Amino acid sequence: MRLYTHWLRIKLISLVINGFKKYMILFFTSPPLQPFPWSRCSVPKLKRSVLGFLPVLSWLPRYSLRDNALGDLTSGISVGIMHLPQGMAYALLASVPPVFGLYTSFYPVLVYFIFGTSRHISIGTFAVISIMIGSVTEKLAPDSNFPSLNETNGTGGVDLAARDAYRVQIAASTTVLCGLFQILLGMMRFGFVVTYLSEPLVRGYMTGAATHVVASQLKYVFGIDPARFSGPLSQVYLLIDICRLLPETNIGALVVSLVALVVLITVKELNTCYEKKLPMPIPIELIVVSPQHLTMISVILLKPPSPPDISLWGSVVGDAFAVAIVGYAINISLGKTFGLKHGYKVDSNQELVALGLSNTAGGFFQCYAVTSSLSRSLIQESTGGKTQVAGVISSVIVLVTVLQLGTLFEELPKAVLACIVFVNLKGMFRQFLDIPALWKSNKVDLMVWLVTLVCTVLLNLDIGLAASIAFSLLTVIFRSQLPRYSILGRVPGTELYLDTDTYEEVKEIPGVIIFRSSTTMYYTNAELYLDALLEKVVSGCVCVSGCVCTGSDQDSEIGSYGDNHITQAASTGSESESGKSADNSTHTIILDLSTASFVDTVTVKILKNIFRDYKEIGIDVYLAGCQVCVVEQLSIAGFFCESIPKSCLFATVHDAVLHSLRPRHYASSPPPVTMPSTQWLPLVSSLSL
Repeated sequence: MRLYTHWLRIKLISLVINGFKKYMILFFTSPPLQPFPWSRCSVPKLKRSVLGFLPVLSWLPRYSLRDNALGDLTSGISVGIMHLPQGMAYALLASVPPVFGLYTSFYPVLVYFIFGTSRHISIGTFAVISIMIGSVTEKLAPDSNFPSLNETNGTGGVDLAARDAYRVQIAASTTVLCGLFQILLGMMRFGFVVTYLSEPLVRGYMTGAATHVVASQLKYVFGIDPARFSGPLSQVYLLIDICRLLPETNIGALVVSLVALVVLITVKELNTCYEKKLPMPIPIELIVVSPQHLTMISVILLKPPSPPDISLWGSVVGDAFAVAIVGYAINISLGKTFGLKHGYKVDSNQELVALGLSNTAGGFFQCYAVTSSLSRSLIQESTGGKTQVAGVISSVIVLVTVLQLGTLFEELPKAVLACIVFVNLKGMFRQFLDIPALWKSNKVDLMVWLVTLVCTVLLNLDIGLAASIAFSLLTVIFRSQLPRYSILGRVPGTELYLDTDTYEEVKEIPGVIIFRSSTTMYYTNAELYLDALLEKVVSGCVCVSGCVCTGSDQDSEIGSYGDNHITQAASTGSESESGKSADNSTHTIILDLSTASFVDTVTVKILKNIFRDYKEIGIDVYLAGCQVCVVEQLSIAGFFCESIPKSCLFATVHDAVLHSLRPRHYASSPPPVTMPSTQWLPLVSSLSL
């Protein structure tokens, strides 16, 4: 009996294991299965959820070595070589030791490989994000907080080891909080929040941040030690202090900087000119930072993960949120650009989660915040990269460098690293060319670009970003408050109604005023809408007497209701335009609400007043082109009543015009059945809400 029980247990365990194996194979390789009969959660839904959260499972099993391996290998090596000098140089912007820039180029890349949806962007250090982190670390850990006594001459100094350790702790804590913000926003499907950062705003902000980067690196180029400033106008004070210290310039540092700049710019231009002929770009940045004077190779270990200092979160919460939004904006803009170019979809919400997980995991390993880099992403794409396997290969190169050559990069000439930063800002400073382009295309966007640049430079990165977003939203409000109001006329021979001031060929329908606003009417512009309508009605209400419902063909069905009558009325009106009488023969106002996407309570009240006021003087008012959601909102708000029936709604302006030109004795009853109903029938007669 015991043997039988033991055999039965083994058999059951074997069945469970084999069943689980078969299920996992089917789950990841087969088309969607039928849902479980005992559960509302189906296998296809579960599969979509898992593959959505772990995109690597959707493309890695189908990875083609023949098609992708060589391109990813070449691309990974090229990007990895770029990671090394850029990581160390941008670490200076974050005010942490250079080796932590290498850590930042390793851990987050692996996390994004698993959770990211873009195949071509290169995650890692970036100048704008680095300078934002650096502003936080220098603000909370200034040199004055770490005094030390020089044992040699008894003078005071700075305890660099303690200062750098605390700054790394601040950067890591800020990065973890930034990642948590991004994960939370991604899980709440808040990927659309980046839409509030328009392209002119983002480009202006990046250009302004580039000026911060340059100002922060000038001290290394000239070999001077200016004072640290924070708050608004800090960049102005910094430049003044640098100019004051120019007589104390270190000639050696300046010469090294100039030589490095010449070499870097020359070789980078050669890389650009011979891009198609070179198998991979010349790694000039790595060459100029190679410590040739060091020959002994040392081995260091990667630092173990450590929890962030939660007590710092209260001091960095605003900066962390700003880094989260700016980093995501840069990341998704690059990702969607490459996605459109190569024909694949980039999930905005999953990108937010992937970037958040990269920052959160990296923060535990003492990394600082990351995002995608334009220069590295372009190299990854142009050298043949097809998937994020290239990112893994680049991280392997960084890992080997950290393990085998890590101590060689602990002490590097900061002047050379500053020059590397300057050269890599070329793309950002080329964005100044946006100014003439925006001047020709859209002056409001140009104003947003310039205001963002000025706010970022003068008010610092955090306050400047908030002020720029506020100004950008104000431009939207002002543009919606000052829309263009127009009277529409009919294009002869068509059912099109266009602005009479813009198009000379259109003809107004005598006795009918068709009024349209270029934007949605809501509480900020409702009164302006009413005033503009009154002005248009007053200026256009004088018409030719008897031009409507006159003529020998009044009893003719086509003549009274069809295009012939509209054409006849329009031509009669145009012929007599120079001799308009003083009789007010305007009998209909048609409000074209095709541009309205919603209505609020103020809009409903304004529309009720329009119907009431014009009805008192014998003018009919109709609504045309309303979207279904607008009609529903009007109905819910109690707009329709006995005095405003639903028969005042029409699907198009043309339907409303045809209805308004019918004989007046049909005003309260339907036209004859022999009439083509599609020419006059109001919207509500065929659509029940």
